[in-house]
Amino acid sequence: MTYPPPPGLPGVDALTPAPLVLPERAGPDELARLCAVVRARLEVARGGVVVCDARAVRGAGLEAVEMLARLELAARRAGGRIRIRGAAPGLRALLALVGLRFEMERETEGGEEPGGVQERGEAGDPPL
Repeated sequence: MTYPPPPGLPGVDALTPAPLVLPERAGPDELARLCAVVRARLEVARGGVVVCDARAVRGAGLEAVEMLARLELAARRAGGRIRIRGAAPGLRALLALVGLRFEMERETEGGEEPGGVQERGEAGDPPL
């Protein structure tokens, strides 16, 4: 017995919103707009997490720390949190230095297999 394929693109979750892409720098007006976007996304999702893509945030300075801290504060006031994706090592180190802890998405590095995947085993290795 065969069934028709489900509607939509295979492997695409239509319910998961796209990440909020952060700019390299955000002035006061842009920061207020980003905070409003975070609040709006959390109102629609009724709490939860907003994923913020920080790949464009190049300079690991206090401006970046302030932007992320304000976004987290806006998210917490709306009953949620932010999760940071693609943060540069310098930005991660600066956030740890100033004592701010954010939920970070772990991304696999070049050539590294995702967790739980073993390329090949050696003789005598126990099975996974």
